Amino acid sequence: MIFEASEYSARRARLDAAMQARGLDAVLLFAPDSQLWLTGYDTFGFCFFQCLIYANGQTHLLTRSADLRQAQLTSDITDIRIWTDGKDDPATMLADWVAELGLTGSIGVETETHGLTAASGMRVFARLPDLVEASDMVPALRLIKSEAEITCVRRAATLCDDAFEAALPLIKPGADEGDILAAMQGAVFAGGGDYAGNSFIIGSGERALLCRYASGRRTLDARDQLTLEWAGVSSQYHVAAMQTVVVGDPRPRHAELHSAAREALLACEAAMVTGAQMRDVFAAHADVLDRVGLGAHRLNACGYSLGARYAPSWMDPQMFHAGAETVIAPGMVFFLHMILMDSETGTAMTLGRTSLTTAEGAQPLSRLPLEMFVK
Repeated sequence: MIFEASEYSARRARLDAAMQARGLDAVLLFAPDSQLWLTGYDTFGFCFFQCLIYANGQTHLLTRSADLRQAQLTSDITDIRIWTDGKDDPATMLADWVAELGLTGSIGVETETHGLTAASGMRVFARLPDLVEASDMVPALRLIKSEAEITCVRRAATLCDDAFEAALPLIKPGADEGDILAAMQGAVFAGGGDYAGNSFIIGSGERALLCRYASGRRTLDARDQLTLEWAGVSSQYHVAAMQTVVVGDPRPRHAELHSAAREALLACEAAMVTGAQMRDVFAAHADVLDRVGLGAHRLNACGYSLGARYAPSWMDPQMFHAGAETVIAPGMVFFLHMILMDSETGTAMTLGRTSLTTAEGAQPLSRLPLEMFVK
């Protein structure tokens, strides 16, 4: 297991208190990050039906045979039942187990997760119709990191910087994007890190304006732009960063956009203080970029919480947008990304880094400078 037993005991105590505040006697955890956080259970087997029942301080896991040993070796779960492919209906087995455990009170359930498909969810609710929505409960607890978690986060931050520094010498005219990606991912693995919750994003030329990974590789031109978004990952904890590197002489528009992105990033970090709401940070982002006439080129969100997450995305639910009411407190980890995509001139510029919130304000976790990288 990643952490000491005392760490998981403390998490269960926090979950017990949250359940008591909501009047819940039990909760059905389908989110893989919730299962990892509570027990250490580490698997991508959530692509099939699996559920962690938590009640009375005890955990009970329903999963497939392929994940039996995964649970035994990575978690502290001892009560494990297996549903058999082509024979069992796991939703029925889950309902029967809930009844066997005598859980007749209010039971919460996580539905806003890729660990529960719509089809499986309908089968679960058909058999347990009185379940209470509780998708936000564990994510709210995961927001504030313990000292043990922060150690993992700092290790991930080092790997994040290592990845960029491994790629930077390769970024030049004639370079292959595949070689750049290989260097970045290789640096994370060589440093003892994990796969990230989503693909590293790479795009050059007109694809530098994309915010998502897309298949296909380019060779960099003599004058080009390369957008990268990546993460260092340690024990599933993510620290992300984002950069647009200019190849050859930068256009004046690159310099203009970078100056605005840097100002916006620093304004967001200054706004990321204890007691502020996440929407206040977004407002700082929007105010800077709109003031310099870039409102049409920015996004409607400028970052999100990070933690231990699984595919298909490393993003936590809490995001910086105009309606975000989450209150910032010490011990949270946030990735801020300033993304400016000027389709009129075909110019991309991004700048992003991850910070830890403290009583004194945001503490950037990257050692990289905020200058525009030109190769």
